Amino acid sequence: MAALGDPLADVGYALLYWGTKGRPTFHASQGIADLEELAAAFPERERRRSLGDNAPGPVRHPGPRGRGRGAPVYDEILYEVDDPVATITLDRPDSLNAWTNRMGSEVRHAVGRAERDPAVVGIVITGAGRAFCAGADMNLLTSITEGGATGEGTRDDLEVPPLPPGTPADLDGTYTWLMAGTKPVIAAINGAVAGMAVPIALCCDIRFMADDAVLLTAFAQRGLIAEWGLSWLLTRLAGPAVALDLLMSSRKVTGEECARLGLVNASLPAGELLSHSRRYLEDIAARCSPASLAVMKRQVYSQLHAGLGPAERESQRLMLESFGRPDFKEGVQSFLGKRPPSFARLGEG
Repeated sequence: MAALGDPLADVGYALLYWGTKGRPTFHASQGIADLEELAAAFPERERRRSLGDNAPGPVRHPGPRGRGRGAPVYDEILYEVDDPVATITLDRPDSLNAWTNRMGSEVRHAVGRAERDPAVVGIVITGAGRAFCAGADMNLLTSITEGGATGEGTRDDLEVPPLPPGTPADLDGTYTWLMAGTKPVIAAINGAVAGMAVPIALCCDIRFMADDAVLLTAFAQRGLIAEWGLSWLLTRLAGPAVALDLLMSSRKVTGEECARLGLVNASLPAGELLSHSRRYLEDIAARCSPASLAVMKRQVYSQLHAGLGPAERESQRLMLESFGRPDFKEGVQSFLGKRPPSFARLGEG
């Protein structure tokens, strides 16, 4: 299993373009002081007005930092559950939610927590402030270039949640573990997504992106390569021509273009992003079997390398298994009775 403190050798995050005239650009030569200045350029009132319902809302159980009876306290993310959705917010807005080892530990723990919670049917990952995630944190990158420890800041007190039994080896990677769970994970890309944050977003099952948010790779501009399986992900989603274009040019791609290219499922006005993501999961929770969702998610990812014949034979085996589950009986009876289905939730409770 990949360690939470794997090297984050990525400087692509630092070239951010806001896509709106008059907003500042952050370049790789700038440091943390410039990040603070950049964040200060957006007063709280403007931030909330521009984000609409993407601005942090009222605290719901178990609390924004995960506080609750026996619950761990998170430092760099917010975690809240409002049945049937768990929302994980990357919460370092002054640093454009730049990724740290600590944040990675907390996100993985929070996703595992949502997996175990029967109140949760699906998970939304988003960012606080103006960015989804600006890639790797500059302090971490500086430490790596100076020969420092790559695992610095990892939350050793948070247990790494085990992956489901039978998880394919390909899904036991640094970020591909997002594909291995039993519940749908939505990336609600509210702002800039850059560098190593791009493969993180692409490892989510569904992606909704703000129209004016920007995606960029920037690796070629920094003497790096397509990190964390990004070449594979881009090629599978949009084809080799698009993958090579985005990687070689390091150009900025808006949410609207990402939707046209097939990198995200839809682009939306920023103020509608979180409400749309929530409605999507509420609709799934009201109509679909969580057990079926889990099996279909595993089918899609495990069969990426399979031929049609093996995939068809496996689907027949899984179909026969589904006939013996209570959800099949409930699905048929609710249809015949012209009523909403009542499926069992997945979790430990």
